[in-house]
Amino acid sequence: MTRDVTSMRGYFGIGVEGISKPMNLGNLMRSAHAFGASFFFTVDAHRGLEKVGSDTSRAPAHMPLYNWSHVEAMELPVGCTLVGVELTDDAVELPSFGHPRRAAYVLGPERGSLSPQMQACCRHIVKIPARFCINVATAGAIVMYDRIRSLGAHAPRPVHEGAPSEERPEHVHGAPRYRSQRQDVARAKSAAREDE
Repeated sequence: MTRDVTSMRGYFGIGVEGISKPMNLGNLMRSAHAFGASFFFTVDAHRGLEKVGSDTSRAPAHMPLYNWSHVEAMELPVGCTLVGVELTDDAVELPSFGHPRRAAYVLGPERGSLSPQMQACCRHIVKIPARFCINVATAGAIVMYDRIRSLGAHAPRPVHEGAPSEERPEHVHGAPRYRSQRQDVARAKSAAREDE
């Protein structure tokens, strides 16, 4: 049985700066589609990446694709936090990172790093605890999995090996609150303060 990863609150997008290999781009796009990304983007991608045969899910037919020519051309949604994925000394290790509810993750190119301009735009920089750099598409998949693992409504991991002993908690919907109800509550609190 598959889980609808898009049912989590918030949203995320993922992209890459300076990518040059179509197979890596296609693999990352396909993974983004599989993990429920809301959008995908490239920044300063090399020419000739219009056809990406490794994207067998045809991700751009299912989510917006933005191709920005340079960092200054990026237009992320209002309130969206840009998170860079890069091996820097001060980067937060991914397993210890609290993912923003509204985020865009950006990875660097093959055999390269995020540009200083891109890093300056990032609110957070995270790194995958690995001995050396890994493939950009693999790194993106790890980041997206970690996001779903952190923010999804999953049963808690057991202390011992094997399947969880507890069920995934059921989602509880709160009662709707209407503007008139909020105004009534505010009036009641105001009246209570006046009576004191």
